[in-house]
Amino acid sequence: MEAVWPREPPRDPPEALAALLSKVRAALGGEYLEGRSELRLSLPPDADVDVERAIAAVHRAESASALEDWPRAWAASLGAQIVATRRLLPDLDAPWIDVWRGALEDVLLRALESYATACLGIGGTELPGAERAARRLVREAPLRESGYGLLMRALEARGNVAEALTVYETARAHLREELGASPAEPLQAIHRRLLQAGR
Repeated sequence: MEAVWPREPPRDPPEALAALLSKVRAALGGEYLEGRSELRLSLPPDADVDVERAIAAVHRAESASALEDWPRAWAASLGAQIVATRRLLPDLDAPWIDVWRGALEDVLLRALESYATACLGIGGTELPGAERAARRLVREAPLRESGYGLLMRALEARGNVAEALTVYETARAHLREELGASPAEPLQAIHRRLLQAGR
């Protein structure tokens, strides 16, 4: 009851919970939800839980990226994004839900990074996808330097070197303002390479 109604319970919580559980049993089938005062959800071994699928998919995407298997990384990271973009249990608020929402936010960032990397690895028609994913990664995690690096690489690959240099300046200013720090060496290396290429 605390998970379903953390702030304001209904007038008759036991009756309201019984009605809710009745609906859940009707939707799932009575054999999956056991008990009355203490509940247990017993899913079959082949049950497909989207949160578990997203966590496994982003791991596959990162492994495939490490092996430079770009098509497999592309597909797995896209699958993880589809799940992680949706808000988990949007009508409910509870500490345990917040923990899982935080885990899915991490999955989304990792999936965006893997997707942008895979799109860069594939090249060609996937370069716009790399730019879109990198831009979203920068918006969602503005202190994550890898997002700026991916965006700079995507813009460079699309022939927009001047814009890529602007992204570096944005990252540098943001890091200085927020942390009093300079970009790390990997981001500086991309910047130096872009400057040399423009000469």
